[in-house]
Amino acid sequence: MKRILLLGGVTEALVIARTLGPEHIYSLAGVGRVPTDLTCRVRVGGYGGPEGLAQFVRDEGIGLLLDATHPYAAQISHNAATAAQLTGIPCWALRRPAWQAQPGDDWREVADWAELITALEPFRRPLFTLGREPLQHLDEIPAHQFWTLRALDVYPGNERCEVIGARGPFLLEDERALFERRQIDVLISKNSGSTATEPKLEVARELGVPVIVLKRPGLAGVDREFWTLQETLVELETINS
Repeated sequence: MKRILLLGGVTEALVIARTLGPEHIYSLAGVGRVPTDLTCRVRVGGYGGPEGLAQFVRDEGIGLLLDATHPYAAQISHNAATAAQLTGIPCWALRRPAWQAQPGDDWREVADWAELITALEPFRRPLFTLGREPLQHLDEIPAHQFWTLRALDVYPGNERCEVIGARGPFLLEDERALFERRQIDVLISKNSGSTATEPKLEVARELGVPVIVLKRPGLAGVDREFWTLQETLVELETINS
C-alpha cells in the first residue's frame, strides 16, 4: 500500500479525501473551510517550496503525491511535480477540463491583469469571480465603473466596490437575479471548469453579457493525468487494493 499525500483545492479533492483512511494525508493551503469529518489526517498550510514539500514526503513516508489543486494553482502544481522528482515517487494529477465556449457566448480571453483592465474599459458594471485578487486593485477602479466582487468570504470594499461572500454551488435562478439586480454588463471569470459555478456562464449567455476569461496557466508535467473524478477513484482503489 502506498501512503498518499492528497493536495486539495478543487471540490473533487474532498470527495477523494472521504475515501482515504487514517494512514493518508489531505493537505490544504488554508483558504476556506477545513473539513472536520474525515478519517484521513488533515494538514493545513504550506511547505516552503518544493524542497520543503520533498522533505515532508520523506519524513512521512509518502509513496504517492496526488495533485487535486485548482487549475490556476500553477505554483503548487509545480512544487508537487518537483518534490516527486526529488524524492523518486510518482505524482498524479486530477486536471479538471476547461469550459468550452458555446453558441451565443461572447468570450474574450486575457492573459493577465493588465490585459483584463484594458478589456474592461468599455463596461460600467462588472462582476468579478476571480477570488480575492481584485481586492488588491480597489484604488484603481475607474470613475465610470462600479465593481461587484464575489469571493468565498466577505471583505471590505469601498464606495465603488461591493464584495459578496458566497460559496457554490450556485443556482441558475440566483445567478440570473444577481445579474439583473446589479445590472451586470460584463462577467470576469477564471476558466475553472467547475459545474458548481458554471450557471453564471449560462446567465451571461442568456443575457448577451460578454465574459472576460482569464487564461489558464501552464501546469507542470506529471506521471499520470486524470480528467474525471471517477477515473481517479478507480486508479486509487487499484493501487491500494
